[in-house]
Amino acid sequence: MRRKLIRKVGLAALFTVQTLWAQDKTEGKKMYVTYCSGCHGESGKADGPAAKSLSVKPANHMDGTIMSQLSDKFLFDIISKGGSTVGKSPLMPAWGSQLKEKQIKDIISFIRSLAVPPHKDSRK
Repeated sequence: MRRKLIRKVGLAALFTVQTLWAQDKTEGKKMYVTYCSGCHGESGKADGPAAKSLSVKPANHMDGTIMSQLSDKFLFDIISKGGSTVGKSPLMPAWGSQLKEKQIKDIISFIRSLAVPPHKDSRK
């Protein structure tokens, strides 16, 4: 009986940790609207209010053909470290000092939900 209880508690703890770190598109959308939509637009179409004044057009997160070529690590790096660190526009700011790792992953999850055709996870 005790072993079954320990096994159940262990599985529950593992599930809780996995759930805690799961990517959350809803939270990602909130942060995307706050941090990204000024340039990328709320729908991710690169049509935010600041986009017109930028010398380099922001990425269109709805373009699934392009977005599927970008790894989650690349997206994480560009969001956290800025565009110039990955060979893209220096106008893309680094958000790593304002956002936690989980928040950036949530934003990536939301960005992935915008792409048409949808992003296919190659790890599956």
